[in-house]
Amino acid sequence: MSTAAVLNLGNVALSRKEDFRAYAEAPRRTQPEGLTRVQLGALSAEARGEYDMLRRGWHANIGPIRTPQLAELHEGLWDIADSNLQDGDKAKGAVAVDAFPGLGKTTSVLAFAREFHRREVAEKGQYTDQGNERWPVCRVGLTGNTGMKDLNRSILEFFGHPGRNRGTTTQLGQWALDCVLSCEVKLLALDDLHFLKWNEKNGIEVSNHLKWIANEFPVTLLLIGVGLADKGLFSEGDARRDAALAQTGRRTTRLGMRPFTIESEEGRREWRAMLLALEQRVVLADKHSGMLADELSDYLFARSTGHIGSLMTLINRGCQRAVRTGAERLSRDLLDRVRNDEASEAARLELEAALEKRRLTSRPRSRRHGAA
Repeated sequence: MSTAAVLNLGNVALSRKEDFRAYAEAPRRTQPEGLTRVQLGALSAEARGEYDMLRRGWHANIGPIRTPQLAELHEGLWDIADSNLQDGDKAKGAVAVDAFPGLGKTTSVLAFAREFHRREVAEKGQYTDQGNERWPVCRVGLTGNTGMKDLNRSILEFFGHPGRNRGTTTQLGQWALDCVLSCEVKLLALDDLHFLKWNEKNGIEVSNHLKWIANEFPVTLLLIGVGLADKGLFSEGDARRDAALAQTGRRTTRLGMRPFTIESEEGRREWRAMLLALEQRVVLADKHSGMLADELSDYLFARSTGHIGSLMTLINRGCQRAVRTGAERLSRDLLDRVRNDEASEAARLELEAALEKRRLTSRPRSRRHGAA
């Protein structure tokens, strides 16, 4: 695969079908060869620049890693998607991925959508029996001002429909249904659902619209957001606004993602496995076994508070600095100079203090005994 083909993926918008296909069907990135310092020094200036450019792209896209959390989510998603083979006269079950920020829910859902797209195309071909392009997945991002018309327009935008900028709400909805039927969409993913103002007019309108989609579109509706339960998506309350959301809740299965924890031995083993997997993917000349999993285990947990998004950000930025400065390894001294997201930085001091005073440890018992 050429370098240009890899870099072009940085300029795609997954809310458009051609770009989603480019993402879904792109070959897996090839990890750059690990070179020693002697080998690095033997490279010409041009070759060294190209090698470092490959490493920048690799470290910036080092995931996703199949963690237990990702595996659990994917198993649930496959259960629901594969069970939704009912005939068109039956409404299909929806799924909501509801989790706090930084736990990798969007990354994990996109990885699932990628696998789903590839499987459907491999089994059924690029074109439908009617000769239309097959688009197994339609992915739409929502905003805080999204209403029914905006949602319909966003679906049409994905397909590049020529009428997406004109027409009534009803017309746009019917055109969206036509696109879904013609292209045999099986998975409709609505991302950032928490941006909706559920207690206001738009939220109720879109909730009712989601019920219409669930009834009329032969798709698995995949909703992605933060705090969807608190916003009333699954409500069965007595208030009128809650009752308007109740049917969506009845038809929707909620799946979550959990952070890494170190209170149990199982949690500590999961954390270590994650760090070992990351070690294998880091491409630095002075990388060595145990660099992350042994030397930096407690430190990395404190810096990320067990959130995989924060961990991946820190490792990515640390690797970029290690390449740029010539350090060629990750150490506490280097990572102390790398800023992470604000939520992790705010929680860092208290957690670091507990780890340093041995009230907590991220290291599994077997590794601690071995070190002793």
